[in-house]
Amino acid sequence: MDVKTQAGIKRQIKLPNREAVKIAVRSLRIRIWRSAITLAGIVLTIAFLSAVMTSGVVAQALQASGQQVSAESASGKATQVWLIMISLLVCAVGIANAMLMSVTERYREIGTMKCLGALDWFVVKLFLIEAAFLGIIGSIVGAFLGFVASFLAWLTQYGNVMWGLMWGQLFLRLLAAVLIGTLLSVISAIYPARRAGRMPPADAMRTEL
Repeated sequence: MDVKTQAGIKRQIKLPNREAVKIAVRSLRIRIWRSAITLAGIVLTIAFLSAVMTSGVVAQALQASGQQVSAESASGKATQVWLIMISLLVCAVGIANAMLMSVTERYREIGTMKCLGALDWFVVKLFLIEAAFLGIIGSIVGAFLGFVASFLAWLTQYGNVMWGLMWGQLFLRLLAAVLIGTLLSVISAIYPARRAGRMPPADAMRTEL
């Protein structure tokens, strides 16, 4: 096989990233209800994380201004840490399970793509992009909801004092919550994505669902 032929084959099987994004978005739309359930899990988890982070910043700001903050309201407790860890773990398991079910449903689709020349990495990339989309959207919504719920709860108790918060630090905490949710989604999808990428095309085409 000459160099030109090899180059032509590479151009055929190496699809651009924009095609992977289009396929991933279309897959999310087709499986909208399952995507919504996975998204809800991410939203609830990051909302809880965001609320705890917001409470921590608010408590520090109020204490710095001389306000008396009850011990029950102070953040950084071991119980909160454990609750956050457990919620993140449950969210990760839920995402991985949803992606594994998606792989099972798409045996023939994956087999067809691989028979047409899609590389293993392209298939892996599809699932990682899907997870990243869900993680970004769910984390942004969750961070906003957690912030609003926590902020309003403190506002009703301390009133106008709340407007003197460290908004820069609070923004960084919310940004960290979004990054954690997105990273958690992508990491949770690695195993299902690798399983899909390693799937033999012939076996996938023969699978009866």
